[in-house]
Amino acid sequence: MKTPRRQFLGLTTGLLTGGFFSATMASRAAAQSPGGHPQWANPVHRVANAMSVPKTEVPREVPGKAALKRGLEMARQSLEISRNEIRDYTAILVKREQIDGTIGEHEYMTIKVRNRKVSGGQLIQPFSVYIGFLKPASVKGREVVYVENRNDGKLTAHEGGFKGRFLPTVSLPVDGMLAMRGQRYPLTEIGVENMIVKLIERGEKALRYEDVTCEFRRGAKLKDRVCTVLEVTQPTQRPDAEFYQAQVFMDDQLNMPIRYIAYSWPTREGQPGQVIEEYNYLNLKVNVGLTDADFDPNNKEYNFYS
Repeated sequence: MKTPRRQFLGLTTGLLTGGFFSATMASRAAAQSPGGHPQWANPVHRVANAMSVPKTEVPREVPGKAALKRGLEMARQSLEISRNEIRDYTAILVKREQIDGTIGEHEYMTIKVRNRKVSGGQLIQPFSVYIGFLKPASVKGREVVYVENRNDGKLTAHEGGFKGRFLPTVSLPVDGMLAMRGQRYPLTEIGVENMIVKLIERGEKALRYEDVTCEFRRGAKLKDRVCTVLEVTQPTQRPDAEFYQAQVFMDDQLNMPIRYIAYSWPTREGQPGQVIEEYNYLNLKVNVGLTDADFDPNNKEYNFYS
């Protein structure tokens, strides 16, 4: 079926302003863009170095800090497990993010991840990600693949549904304008291990302030998984505080975080704050034996080049 030139140009323009991909000239512009997200540079190395993150010195024991310290211990243990025992995993990721003050709808996606592994100073398993979008309809059928140090450091992606009939599979810089549109973090920040690193960084920061409170709740459930919930509240809105309240659901069996949700400060007393970001790793299965084929766009089970 031939698409009139005007209709095709309108389609690509709409994707540029509201979607993930666009035409060749826009991709070139994105490749030349500095990205504007310096704090996200080299994210996989943050994972590799996270165990050496210095612990915050607390001058004296502050009431309510014991729970937060215990939570940090759990996060460090979880990171140690991930680094030493978990090679790969699959899950259904359900995420919701606030971008430019607007809260997006929940997005559902199948993900496959191989954790970064280093031995003797050599990279023996690169950080690898496959994402297949399930819903909503606006993203259903989209697929993305990224493997560290391959494809010139770019992700490979294609649209699904009607848009996928006309737009080719493209390679994009992970932190470029197009890949970042509608995303809070670049693709290289995805995954349980990266989430643990963020928890450690934010927990260490929260320990500095006396008015931060923290509590544990045991026996909570996320789908069919029994979890321990750590809830941190920062009542004072400081410049470096990233949330008012955050909840972390630690899977009791896997000793891994499978849900994180953070809220902004309420605009009125007694009212809940808005969601800043939410990530749920459902049906998490570890060490399933993923291979290079799971992260190959030419895999016949995928639709990058069908």
